[in-house]
Parts: sequence; C-alpha cells; structure tokens
Amino acid sequence: MGNLENKPLVKTVDLRKYYPVYGGIIKRVIGYLKAVDGVTLTISKGESLSVVGETGSGKTTLGLLLAKLLEPTSGKIFFKGIDITKSVPKKLRRKIRMVFQDPYASLNPRIKIIDQVVEPLIAEGLEKNVAYDKGFKMLESVGLDSDLAKKYPHELSGGQRQRVVIGRALITEPEFLILDEPTSMLDVSIQAQILNLLKKLKREFSLTYLFITHNLAVARYIGDRVAVMYLGQIVELADKRTLFKNPLHPYTKALISAYPPPDPEKPWEPLVPEDIAINPISPPSGCRFHPRCPYAMKKCKNIEPKMVRVNYGHYVKCLLYT
Repeated sequence: MGNLENKPLVKTVDLRKYYPVYGGIIKRVIGYLKAVDGVTLTISKGESLSVVGETGSGKTTLGLLLAKLLEPTSGKIFFKGIDITKSVPKKLRRKIRMVFQDPYASLNPRIKIIDQVVEPLIAEGLEKNVAYDKGFKMLESVGLDSDLAKKYPHELSGGQRQRVVIGRALITEPEFLILDEPTSMLDVSIQAQILNLLKKLKREFSLTYLFITHNLAVARYIGDRVAVMYLGQIVELADKRTLFKNPLHPYTKALISAYPPPDPEKPWEPLVPEDIAINPISPPSGCRFHPRCPYAMKKCKNIEPKMVRVNYGHYVKCLLYT
C-alpha cells in the first residue's frame, strides 16, 4: 500500500505490538493490549505519510516501532529493503530519527542548546570543531539565531525548543523522520511556522516523513497520503485529496465530519458514532468499529474485514466494500 512510482523506503508486514495485562493475586497474564495489530504499510521515498486517529488508536506505538525504540511482538520492518526487525545496522541507525510531542521534555535543562544539537555527532566520534561547525549551520537551517546556541532550554520559547529538537534529529543526516504530534503543544500561530519549516526541511534534506497527529487539518496540510488508525489497525489509506473528498470508512467519515465547514452558513451535520466505551484489551469481534458504526450490518459482528483496494491507492477495511 504505497506509491508504486517511487522506491519504497519503509515497509511493514503484519506488524504487531501487544502489551501483557496482569491481574489477580499472583499477577498472571489475563489479556493483551493490542496497541498495533497487523499493520502492513509501505512508505515511499520522499513522501510524507500522515497517521491520524483518536487517542489510543496506536499511532504513537506505530511510530516508536518504526523508530526502533520498541521491539515488535511479531511482524517485519524493512528499511531500504533491509530487514531491521531484530537489529539495525549501524550505518542505518543514524538514518532514522524521531521528534516527540514535548520539546522541553526532549531536552536536558542543564545543557546548552548547541551542546545538545551536536551530541549525536560527538557520540559518533566526529571531531568537536567539525561537529560544532555543523551544529551552528543546523541551527541556522531550522531558523534559529546563533546567539541562542549558548542558551539553556528554559530560556527559549516552545517554538524555539521544537526547532532545536528538529535540528538535533537532522544533524545525523537521516532519511526517515518520525514526527509524533510535534506541533500539538504550540500556539496556533507557532504551529503554522513549524509546519512550514518542516515542509522546507523536507525539500532541503530530501526527507521522508511519518507524521502522527490527531488534527485532520494538519494531516491534510503536511501529508501526501493519510492513514486512519482505529484500535491498533489501519482502517483506511489514500492520498489526501481522495481521502478528504471521498472518505469511505464510517470512522473516517465521522472524523472528517467532526470539523465544521469554514463557511458558517453552510449546513453542518456531523456524523456522531455511538458513544460506547470500547475495551482495548478485549476489542469487539468482527469489525472493531461495529458497536459504534451507524452503518453496521449483522455480519459486521462476526466477520473481520480485510483491507481491500477500492481504487488506485485507496484502501479501506470495511465490509461495505467487499
């Protein structure tokens, strides 16, 4: 499921991450939280893939798996055609980086900005003068003045700190950047600046993005394609124009309809799913969305849908289309 015109950079095959849940007096395993449950995905070189969904849908876990910060329960991860599921060759490790939601938590409050930016290069054994020269150039690339280099994180604004974190991620010249809600903790005006910066950096450094967000407007702006996740599974995948113009999965339709149209005089009828609490440890049988779905059929309770291609590049996991 990717753009067949470009060479795949990242590929997953039936990727799963289950967390054991313990209970009882002797703390035995009573179930598993299926954070990522059977994700098969291809990300083409040079593209930006947005991943959207509610809190708890598995977006961040998927990002951590692809960043190799978590080990999968099962499945495969390929990077540049090389199986990195069990281990990542040293030459490829520096080519995958992740930017997290909270820039302040990502930085050491006791270390100056420039020292944190060059830390990955120093750890690799690069000479200090060369590393610091690259560090100052990187700060310039992410839109920071050189006089901020000797400051500490608490002396910078939230937007400036996020620029530092992005610069540190890019200092090792990665090819694949995983961004986990990188603008959600920033003011709206600053969000726009960071998103524009990310677009510029993508062109400048020939990057490939996995962009995790709950904000559909952000997903549409930054992504070439959009993957919609629900309870650990991708339920719809398409290029952004197709997805927003013709959403197919009832969950996708509900997410998109929740945003009011820009024209206040235009009728707005949001599709509101049933407000039913779903236990992620014991998800519903059949289609996981069926208890909340306004279009649910009898068979949806028993048959788990498969991901099917409806049109070129448009995939959906719903029995309405099988």
